Amino acid sequence: MIPANIIEDLKFRCDVVDLVGSYVTLKRAGSNYSGLCPFHSEKTPSFVVFPATQSFHCFGCGAGGDVITFVMRAENLDYPAALEYLANRCGVTLPEDRADPRDKGVSRKRIFEMNREAAQFFRAMLFDDTVGAEARKYLVDRGLTLPIIKRFGLGYSPDHFGMLCDHLASKGFTEEEMVVGFLCGKSQKTGRAFDYFRNRVMFPIIDVSGNVVAFGGRVMGDAQPKYLNTSDTPGFKKSRNLFALNYAKNHCEDAMILCEGYMDVIALHGAGFENAVATLGTAITSEQARIFAKYTKKVYISYDSDGAGQRAADKAFRMLSEVGVETKIISMSGAKDPDEFIKKFGKAAFSKLLEGSKTQFEFSFDRILAKYDVTTTDGKVKAGAEACQVLSEVRSQVERELYVSRVADKLGLSRESIKSDIASLIRRRNVAEKKNEMAEVYRATSGIADRVNPQAATNLRAAKTEEILLGLMMFREENIRAAIREKLSENDFVTDFSRRVYQKIMEIYEESQHFDMGRMNESFTQDEMSRVSKMIADRTKLSGNGETELMATLQALRRESDRSRKGEDVLDDIEAIIKRKKK
Repeated sequence: MIPANIIEDLKFRCDVVDLVGSYVTLKRAGSNYSGLCPFHSEKTPSFVVFPATQSFHCFGCGAGGDVITFVMRAENLDYPAALEYLANRCGVTLPEDRADPRDKGVSRKRIFEMNREAAQFFRAMLFDDTVGAEARKYLVDRGLTLPIIKRFGLGYSPDHFGMLCDHLASKGFTEEEMVVGFLCGKSQKTGRAFDYFRNRVMFPIIDVSGNVVAFGGRVMGDAQPKYLNTSDTPGFKKSRNLFALNYAKNHCEDAMILCEGYMDVIALHGAGFENAVATLGTAITSEQARIFAKYTKKVYISYDSDGAGQRAADKAFRMLSEVGVETKIISMSGAKDPDEFIKKFGKAAFSKLLEGSKTQFEFSFDRILAKYDVTTTDGKVKAGAEACQVLSEVRSQVERELYVSRVADKLGLSRESIKSDIASLIRRRNVAEKKNEMAEVYRATSGIADRVNPQAATNLRAAKTEEILLGLMMFREENIRAAIREKLSENDFVTDFSRRVYQKIMEIYEESQHFDMGRMNESFTQDEMSRVSKMIADRTKLSGNGETELMATLQALRRESDRSRKGEDVLDDIEAIIKRKKK
């Protein structure tokens, strides 16, 4: 783990206003700064940066924390990688080997070194005439040239029980590291290590820094599963990476092409479309959507034309729209994917597909027209109802007006009737959203469905009191000293989450006689850090944050804690009476 003094130095050098301001347009609002939240779509700023506490909080979506938490969210990084990012930004040198105990002592650095060695092994096997001839033939038959094979570092995993394991062991890597890095497994019968990838064409996944972070392996026949991918490791999170982004990032200022698989991406790059990437699986994640928003203004979706591909496209439209990226879909005929299309019709034809790509409404309306017989009254009614539903979700009034005309002309309906139905749908949705907002407020204030602190629902007053007390302690260090003097202990807390926060505050303070929220990131998730930041943000709205408020809150918490313990005693008495009656 990173020493506390280095984390403090990182935060001192990376001012929260400067860092956040490089992502968000901030405007001064009193002693703080506000802007549109980068983590959810909004028109009215609810995102606030607090220079005094070097923290941020969005009062819309709840995201919050310090510079470390912000980088984790904005750059889709885990805690160690966020520290590396900040260190590179401000010129601080981090200790060489930093293993996370949750990963059995295996560090990101060792994972990256091992993956690079494995990639070189796979590559050597591909070009070994006695081992990789069939795999090379498979790639050439798929239309890949030698330069593109080498550019993407493609390789081959031999059909052998433990050839890679033996090779990595000879290079000094342990079985534990290979298992954690998802390169080998262990036989339940013999306990022997075996290669996880066998008899597959290998696709190394490389991050924007040039690290080999994971692998995808494809069978060359009809065996299942067709693709086998690295699971999450200390150096890799599937939901936070895109295949070929290391190349596409240099060619995507205007647009990117989102594909479904490795071969589609490689085929597009080979044809000169170097802005193509793929998600590592069919469904895009919110983290991946934010990566797109960071690198480009527009995304062309180029998924397979089957049902699964179209459902994945619907989700991609929604995710990318939420982060403000213009999105269009490529509609192919005569081929099921970009790889096959380019082989059949060439790169010029694919360029025309990009030019003729469709918006989300056009894509949806074409499916609606294919679904119903619009020459009949019943077909027109059903198609019109579905089209109005889609149009009600189009945000731009100008864009919606154009589509209303198209629907009216195609279905032979009046524009006024379509507009009226759309307005009705929008009104109903607004009412429903308002109810949902009120319900969310109720859940938040009542503790219901609180995933961060699930015990809050049954200990509402105690949970609220705990958050006030913890907020006071983190807001002013003198309040931590006052709490110590008053002998506040973990036994005074009712909920486990608040108890954990208290324990971490005290651990940080006792180590250096100073509290730094940056140290909280190593022990709490992003959602938990957002709750911690809210505790601090709530104090910034109030003028009374001193010892008087702390003492009153501490007394209130002890009363609630006492009530909770008495409730447990009553339950014990009831259970004892029931037992006596049974006898």
